[in-house]
Formats: sequence, C-alpha cells, structure tokens
Amino acid sequence: MSTMSKISETQDLSIPWEERPCDSNEIVWRYSCNPVIQRDQTPTSNSIFNSAVVRFGDGYAGVFRCDNRARQMRIHVGFSGDAVNWEIAPKPIEFKIETPVPDDYQYAYDPRVCFIEDRYYVSWCNGYHGPTIGIAYTYDFKTFHKLENAFLPYNRNGVLFPRKINGYYAMVSRPSDTGHTPFGDIFYSQSKDLEYWGKHRYVMGARDVTPWESQKIGPGPTPIETADGWLMIYHGVLNSCNGFVYSFGGAILDIDEPWKVKYRCQNYFLSPQMPYECFGDVPNVTFPCSALVDEENDRIAIYYGAADTTTCLAFANLSELVAYIKKNSLL
Repeated sequence: MSTMSKISETQDLSIPWEERPCDSNEIVWRYSCNPVIQRDQTPTSNSIFNSAVVRFGDGYAGVFRCDNRARQMRIHVGFSGDAVNWEIAPKPIEFKIETPVPDDYQYAYDPRVCFIEDRYYVSWCNGYHGPTIGIAYTYDFKTFHKLENAFLPYNRNGVLFPRKINGYYAMVSRPSDTGHTPFGDIFYSQSKDLEYWGKHRYVMGARDVTPWESQKIGPGPTPIETADGWLMIYHGVLNSCNGFVYSFGGAILDIDEPWKVKYRCQNYFLSPQMPYECFGDVPNVTFPCSALVDEENDRIAIYYGAADTTTCLAFANLSELVAYIKKNSLL
C-alpha cells in the first residue's frame, strides 16, 4: 500500500498532511507511518537522514544525506510526486565546477535547499580541512554548480533565507569546531554575491534556563516568512547523563533585522520519544532540516532526521505554531 494513502484521501493537497490525532494536544505531531525514508532505501546506504525537500515542477525534489556502507557522508538527489514516496539516486551528486573552487572535500552532510529568485540553492556541511558551509545552485536538480565555501572552517548548519534582505543574501549558521561540537550558538551573515560573507551578527545561543537547549543550538529548515517575522525552527541539545539529546523548537526573528529575536519559545516542539528516534546509529535525535508550507490551508510539513538513521515527517498548523511561540516566549 502506498504510504501516501494513509496521509489523506484528499488528492489536491499541496503538501503531505495528516490531521492531529483526536487524543493529542501536541503543537507538532508525528506522521503515523514514520519513518518515511528508511535507512536502506538506496542499494549502498547505511542511513538516510537530515535531508531537505522543496516543491519542484509538478512534484517535489530533495537533497538527501546518505551515509554509505563505508560510512562516508555524501548527499544525493531525489524526486517524488507526493513528497512522501521518494526515488533517491544511488550515486552522490557530482558538482559542476566552472571556477577555481576547491573540490578536494572529504565529506558532505546535512543539506538544506531553498528557492531564491530563479534557482534552487543547496547548502550543506562541506568537509574542507574541517567542517564549513558549501553552497551550490541548480535549475533542474540534474546539474549542480558549486560555488565558493561560505566560511572558513569551522561551521555547520548553514541555512539561507528564501529571499534577499535589504539587498543582501542572508544566512544563519552555527560556528563550531573540528570535532563533535560540544558548544554552539546561531549567527547571522550577509553577502552581496554569495561569495564574500560578512557583517556577522549574533542571533541567540544555548541557555541553561531551558535545559532542552542548554548544550548547543543550530538553525534547521529555511526560515518561513510570516506577518510576525521570520519563523526559525531550530534544534537544541541537552547534555544528559546518557549523552546528547536533540530536540527542536522555534523562534520569531525580526523581518528586516533577523539577528534580533522577537520571540523564543521556551518549550520544545518535538523531542526523541518514539523508538525510531531513540534507537539508531546516534540515539535520541530529532533533527529538522526542511519544511513545506501551505499558507492557504495554514499547514506545515516538517522533515526531520531520526536517530541519525532515517527520515521522518511531522505536521503543524502555521498560525498555531506562531501563536504558541509568542505565548510561551522567554527571552
């Protein structure tokens, strides 16, 4: 049976959707048929997680983190007619390099994808003498043109805004280190040309007052423009006696000066509680990388990695999510 058949019997929905369960009061609720992408969905994959999807043509396209059975971290392209049942290319993306851009990278992981003006931009953690932010663009998800790395090592979670802000391309990221970073705050950067980045601004950091995000934080999906400001869904990490626990929550950033935080929810939206989130290659992880928005129907479909092993799906009503952040804000 097709996975999509369990989501909804309505055929004209613009994004995947499943109503909140009758016995639930969760602000973000899980898809009942998670995971939507299994770890072995390509012939050589060990795991497929922390991936990004967008509308494309009459369907959807995505860039997926696929760790292979040599445990090399690579990103692959994929396509879907319903954003749930995916055909993922068995081989990693091969970038077209038209300028002297370094191509001796060691790994690629945790991609994000967004549409800006006339093309789709992919950003990811690019291994070039340590983790930094790789950027490429594509018109058709067949040919990918690689640009300069955005930053020096070390940096992770580079997420572009879906339009220019005050005439500049804009990005939030999480400066890090060469290891399994035990710290991390979110910063804002801007660029005229996607090559030279500057005017870095502190956005917000980990904090002890809300322990679910007391160890480190990092931006998740492409920020969503709302009447109240930019909705930024982000992950937060708790350092428990059993290791890191990754949950995700949200904040509202100023629309013209996104380094200014207007509201920041003290509660997480989703935390590792289901078996597929608690057990896997890296236990206790829910890590959001993309969100599809249906403004007309007030819906969001959030894609997140579970336990660094599979890709899962959760849902929310956009207006409820914004109202929840504002009601439970703690700055």
